[in-house]
Amino acid sequence: MSRAVALLKHARSVFVLTGAGVSAESGVPTFRGTDGLWRNYSAEQLATPDAFQRDPRLVWEWYHWRQSVILKAEPNLAHQALVMLEQTVENFLLLTQNVDNLHRRAGSKNVLELHGNIFRARCSDCGKIVEYVFAQEEISGLPKCQCGGLLRPDVIWFGETIPADAWHDALDFLNRADVAMICGTSGVVWPAAAIPGIACGRGVKTIEVNVESTAISSIVDVSIIGKAAEVLPDLLERLTAGT
Repeated sequence: MSRAVALLKHARSVFVLTGAGVSAESGVPTFRGTDGLWRNYSAEQLATPDAFQRDPRLVWEWYHWRQSVILKAEPNLAHQALVMLEQTVENFLLLTQNVDNLHRRAGSKNVLELHGNIFRARCSDCGKIVEYVFAQEEISGLPKCQCGGLLRPDVIWFGETIPADAWHDALDFLNRADVAMICGTSGVVWPAAAIPGIACGRGVKTIEVNVESTAISSIVDVSIIGKAAEVLPDLLERLTAGT
C-alpha cells in the first residue's frame, strides 16, 4: 500500500481501468456464469447480434431486467474513491469495461466506456444514440427510434468490435500517464487485457487492485489483494493525508 501511495503522490497523470469486480461490490451481478443466468439463458446466448436479429423482444426483456437490477444498486466506496482521485490529480482518465453507469452516477467526469452503456440505445437503422431507461408502459412493444428504426442496447455484444475512438483516446492518454491503475478486472478480456502490458512497455508505473492474483499480477509494479471498495478508500485516505 505504501508503494502505491508513493507512486500516486508523485503522479500528475493517472489512468484507471475498471472491471466487473468494482460493480460487483454494489450488488451488480457479472451477468456471466451462474449469477448471470436469466430464464435459463446465459449472457453468451443473448448478448449477440444474431440473438437480437432472431428475437429482439427476448433480448430487450433481458436488458430491461438488467436495468431494473442495476437501478437498485448504488455507487460503492470504490466508485467514490475514484471520484476523489480524479479531483486530486492534474490529469485523469477512467476507462471502464462496465456498462452500468455507476462511475458517472458517483461523480466521475472523464470516463470512457469501452463496452457501452446499458442506459443508452442505438438505432439499428440510422445509428442515432439516445438515453433509454425501460418504462413499464413499453412492455407490450419494442423501443423505436424517431426514424422508425428498431432501437438496440448501446453496448458491445460478443463478436462486435469496441468503439475505435474510445480505444484510441484511452491509448493516447496512457502514452502520457505516470501511473496506470487496474481495478477489479481479471485481465483476460481483450482488448482491455492489453492495457497492463502496454503500460509496462511504455514505462508507466502500474498498480493492480483485485480480490485475487491475476494473469497480470506478475508484471505490474504493485499488486494489492483486496476488495476495491476497501482498498481504494484506504489508498485515497493515505494519499490525501500525505502518508
